[in-house]
Amino acid sequence: MNTDDAGLAARARNGDSKAFTELVSRHQDRVFRFVFRMIGSREEAMDITQDSFVKAWQAMPRWRPEAQFGTWLLQIARNATRDVLRRSNVVAFEPLDADLPVADPAPTPEERIEARCRVASLDAALRMLPPEHREVLLLREMEDLSYAEIARALGVAEGTVKSRIARARTALLAVFASAGGTAQ
Repeated sequence: MNTDDAGLAARARNGDSKAFTELVSRHQDRVFRFVFRMIGSREEAMDITQDSFVKAWQAMPRWRPEAQFGTWLLQIARNATRDVLRRSNVVAFEPLDADLPVADPAPTPEERIEARCRVASLDAALRMLPPEHREVLLLREMEDLSYAEIARALGVAEGTVKSRIARARTALLAVFASAGGTAQ
């Protein structure tokens, strides 16, 4: 039995709901994290994530084996998220500090305060970026996708991804610097 994503997706494409359930189990956290950071509302992110998996199941007959399932799924979630953002015209963002590991297992109280201030500053700067910049940074830096995977998820050329990431990083640094590097 093939348990990699491609094998499971091929089985799901042929109507195997158990294979699709396994794919959901493997990818639901990543999809939810991405949507949640783009939307900022846990409840709405849960709805969009669930809707993305329903759309993926419905689209499984059209899934192509040369497409990585995880990237294809993130593309569906991205489109659903952007639809919601367009409809609501909201550019909210969820703080990152809950997911960031602490380097020292026993930081001092001062170190914890300093780390929280840095994360709050970064979070405030990220919230000021347009969704196009936020999404490429989240996919690259938080979800650790390759440029090729991001290109497939966004439906653009890999060179376009590289330039968008460069512009997004520059914009983030400018916003961060103009805020004095401190939380607002």
